[in-house]
Amino acid sequence: MSFELPPNVTVIDHPLVQHKLTLMRRKDASTNSFRRLLNELSTLMAYEVVRDMPMQEIDIETPLEPMKSRVIDGKKTVLVSILRAGTGILDGMLNVIPGARIGHIGLYRDPKTLGAVEYYFKMPGEMESRDAIVLDPMLATGNSAIAAIDRLKEESPRSIKFVCLLTCPEGLTALSRAHPDVPIFTAHVDRQLDEHGYIRPGLGDAGDRLFGTK
Repeated sequence: MSFELPPNVTVIDHPLVQHKLTLMRRKDASTNSFRRLLNELSTLMAYEVVRDMPMQEIDIETPLEPMKSRVIDGKKTVLVSILRAGTGILDGMLNVIPGARIGHIGLYRDPKTLGAVEYYFKMPGEMESRDAIVLDPMLATGNSAIAAIDRLKEESPRSIKFVCLLTCPEGLTALSRAHPDVPIFTAHVDRQLDEHGYIRPGLGDAGDRLFGTK
């Protein structure tokens, strides 16, 4: 890859992640197959994304004696799905962090300007004490991700991460410049963005493939 990754970007290059991503890219993958693979891939990515997740110590009893042991502080985590395609990643993440709260940001891309237009926003309360993980399968122009994080920062969460399956140099550059403090996790950086705002070679429209729509 000739493109130099920004310092806030992590590419999750695990063999299982890459294998499932390849199967998802195939144009003959059915909606059911695409949905299942997205769920599995998101679960695998979650292990890396939550590596530094806050933990708390609790008192338990083993079959032999009492002890103190650590558990994930999942109630402090908010999974923020950018509608609608972010829902596909959400389910996989919940397999790893079932105690997470869930927020939604509804955005659509203006076909003329490629800019993001917000139509829905709902977050849990007390965001100041929560860690937000923003989910969207594709980071293409970066406009939707930037708009979502701009809006989320108004709620002052304790931290923000961004997770996507695929991205490209243009999208990474745009998001990193707008929000250099937000770590970005992705499974692959593709070649380029085309004139219609699609990632090449990409995998098509993730929302359409996930929900079986056009």
